[in-house]
Amino acid sequence: MTNSPDRSSQRARTRQAILDGARELLLEGKPVTVAAAAAKNGVSKATSYRYFSTPDVLVAEAVLDIAVKPYEDVVGDQPDLRGKLKAICLYFLDLALENETGFRQFLAATLRDWQAQNHATARGARRISMFRRALSEHDTGLSDDQTEMLVRGLSAATGMEAMIALVDVARATPDQAREAVGFMVDAMLDRLL
Repeated sequence: MTNSPDRSSQRARTRQAILDGARELLLEGKPVTVAAAAAKNGVSKATSYRYFSTPDVLVAEAVLDIAVKPYEDVVGDQPDLRGKLKAICLYFLDLALENETGFRQFLAATLRDWQAQNHATARGARRISMFRRALSEHDTGLSDDQTEMLVRGLSAATGMEAMIALVDVARATPDQAREAVGFMVDAMLDRLL
C-alpha cells in the first residue's frame, strides 16, 4: 500500500505538532513526556508513541529542531573575521543559555545514548559550518591544519559545552560567560592570525 501525499503531509504535521509541544514544555521549564508534548497540540497519547518511543528521543529531536538563524543574520554587519567569529560564538552560547533546559536534556539523552552504544552520537554541526564559512570569506594565511584547529577550538569555546564549563564549573553569570567566550575567541585569533 503506498502512502498518498495527503497522508504523508498529515504525518509530517503530526510529528511537527508533537515537537512543537515538546519545545513549549521545555520553554516553560516543565518535564517533557511524549504524552504531555502531544497533548499540547491535541495529538492523542496512542498516536504520539507511534512517532516518538521515549521522552529522550523526543527531547533530543525537539532541541535540534530549534530554528537557528541563518549565517547572515548571525554575523550581521561585522566586516572583519574577528567580529564574525566572535558573533557566531556568542550567538551559539546565547542559544544554549536561552534554551538551557532543552540543551541539558539533549546532553543527558546524548550521554545515555553514548553509554548504551559505547560511542558518541553524531550531533548537528551548525556552528562548524558557520565558522568555516566566515574563514572562507577572508584571506587568513592559515594552513588547512591550522584552520581545522581553529574551528575545533572555537567549537569548544561556545554552545552548551561552554555553558556547562562556565556556568556550572566556573560559576559564571551569563554576562561573565559571554565575556569569557569573547576572551577565548580573541586569544585563539591572536595566536593564529
